Amino acid sequence: MKSVTRMIEDELYVSSNEKGQEVLIDMRNPELKKNQSPVELLLSAIGACGAVDITLMLKKRRKTIIEFITETEGTRKEDHPRAFTKMHCHYKVTSPDVNEEELYKVAKLSLEKYCSVGATIKPEITLSVEIIRP
Repeated sequence: MKSVTRMIEDELYVSSNEKGQEVLIDMRNPELKKNQSPVELLLSAIGACGAVDITLMLKKRRKTIIEFITETEGTRKEDHPRAFTKMHCHYKVTSPDVNEEELYKVAKLSLEKYCSVGATIKPEITLSVEIIRP
């Protein structure tokens, strides 16, 4: 696996993988900023990693998923390097047949066993779940 990141202009970068798929990385001031920063991308990655695993596990159980939303919050150190010390993933699933216990079980399994992003960075990661009935 490989990626190449190049500067487009001051504080704006593009990163591409071996297949040429790109993501913009933005460190500009808020009034100019249009994309996520590296740290925001990491927070998004942990949320997405769990979402992919959870969705796959629920579909293997033949569950119906109408909508899946992950809200991920992170707490960082005040001093440099400003690493994440805690992350919290809140998974919201709109489904007629998934229950909260089942969602919590697969979410916990994802974060503790399958999520490569979480295993790589290893902060304290907690989770909560919410079922929304259509």
